Amino acid sequence: MTTENKTAALTATEKEFATTLYQAYATHTPLNMADYEQTVTDDDSAYRVQAFLTNLKEEPVGGYKVSLTSKETQDMFDADSPLYGAQVESHFRTSPANFKPEDLMDPLAEVELMFTAKEDLSSSDTPEDLLAKTKVAAAVEVPDSRFSDWFPSLPKHLVMADAAVGGYVVYGPERDSTDVFSSPEDVASVTCKLYHDGEHLKDGAATEVLGNPLSSLHWLTEKLAEQGTALKAGQRVSSGTFLLPEHVTAGTWRADFNWDLGSVEVNVAE
Repeated sequence: MTTENKTAALTATEKEFATTLYQAYATHTPLNMADYEQTVTDDDSAYRVQAFLTNLKEEPVGGYKVSLTSKETQDMFDADSPLYGAQVESHFRTSPANFKPEDLMDPLAEVELMFTAKEDLSSSDTPEDLLAKTKVAAAVEVPDSRFSDWFPSLPKHLVMADAAVGGYVVYGPERDSTDVFSSPEDVASVTCKLYHDGEHLKDGAATEVLGNPLSSLHWLTEKLAEQGTALKAGQRVSSGTFLLPEHVTAGTWRADFNWDLGSVEVNVAE
């Protein structure tokens, strides 16, 4: 189902909810999740709301984020598969990225691999194809939500409607994936360390992302194909977190990656 068809099929309730989400997004005024738990109750409805919300932002889609890519996070949100959120261009930022408190609502920090399509991607692409057709970069995703006190209790369909709680994706230097990795299997061996103000908080591993972040990228191409669209050249994908997220507080957040992928830095002012 294309975006146009999704929004054409919108019910009045879904349209009203998408508009409410947009107002929360535009004004940084959080919503109470209990007021909306029964508004969307299935995947198709949630993705219709997300599509209309994306249209209301009146900004090109810069790419996508994939969420719930580990058994642990799926269990937390009572899900049995990943989900995605469309992300506008301005919310992909190069490292180091600086944020003021008013830029964020209730943010988290995740560490991920970000892939950028060098050409249109297809659901028929093999892992080798995906490696050849993309660039890769280390990334820190800063998921955020239009609902207060949302993590980890926000219902899955509200997560989906809210653009998969999309905030920002901060990324390091992009390189051709085949210049970094010799094979798709290599991607699964990426690891990272997350720091806050120099204090080592935790380690993460790419195997947490459906066993291999390329599997997450492939899942997204299949899901988009089911909905009548595709991942286009130039669009970016934050493929899934290596670790359970941390609540973002003021200070410097840094993730250091192996495979010469470098570091990514996010600075949050007091």
